[in-house]
Amino acid sequence: MRSGPEPFDSPDVRALTDAQQAEMRGLYDGEADIGPAREASMFVEPDGVFLVVRDDDGTAVACGGVARFDEMRGELKRMYVLPGYRGRGLGRGVLVELEAEARRLGYTSLVLETGDLQQEALGLYESSVYARIPCYPPYDSRALSLCFEKRLPPLE
Repeated sequence: MRSGPEPFDSPDVRALTDAQQAEMRGLYDGEADIGPAREASMFVEPDGVFLVVRDDDGTAVACGGVARFDEMRGELKRMYVLPGYRGRGLGRGVLVELEAEARRLGYTSLVLETGDLQQEALGLYESSVYARIPCYPPYDSRALSLCFEKRLPPLE
């Protein structure tokens, strides 16, 4: 497996994020992301980055991004691992890489939103020392949303 930054508007990223949204619609009775529009510019330096994990055959199997939330905080977006590749630590690996990228981009913390039915995601974030925070717009009006934040250690 190898990972690296890729354009958010590439066909492989689109396939992964479409699969993520389809899974969310199935989990939440037809409802998917209510966040900002999926804009490739959100994931371009100096504001953000989007990472893709590829298997040994070059197939895109996992992804995640950091986008600017405010001056000092980034927001984790579009974390996803294809079902057949789960349980191998890929989500944790993407998270660790995104935290490093966020520090490199100058962010002091990361925020994120996930759903209350996404038990694997909740376990990942809680075990990675993300703390629950009040939900922020546009998720503050959504009963199924849970929001988290993690302060990042400074670059050494």
